Amino acid sequence: MARHWWSIEVRDGEFSAERWRDAHGEALFEMAATHGSRDWNWVERPWGLVLEIAFKQPDDWQRFRDLPGVRAALDAVPDPVNGLYVYPGRGGSAGAGKPRRPLPTLGAGAAPIPEEPSPIIVAGRSAVA
Repeated sequence: MARHWWSIEVRDGEFSAERWRDAHGEALFEMAATHGSRDWNWVERPWGLVLEIAFKQPDDWQRFRDLPGVRAALDAVPDPVNGLYVYPGRGGSAGAGKPRRPLPTLGAGAAPIPEEPSPIIVAGRSAVA
């Protein structure tokens, strides 16, 4: 089953994005759940929040986005001029279907590879007995 992810970034402004989520988050989830959403996630960032929402059908997003309650919530973000971004995909990477995981540590991690010490050379003497 394909999921069509959309992200809503809300940046801090006159008040914090956390306060905006406290005021509108529950209503947004209720509207999303009743209009075809299959999954959602809040991602906290130093500058604000990202709400990631997945819909089963591409048209479900547009129906959700056109709801008066959604429009009112988006109009009430802390910085309505520069603090709202809405785009397809998950937060920050429009094509990623799943969040990126950290790569495993290669070898022994940060430990250097042991090296053999160089032979000692003394001038004027032969090392061969």
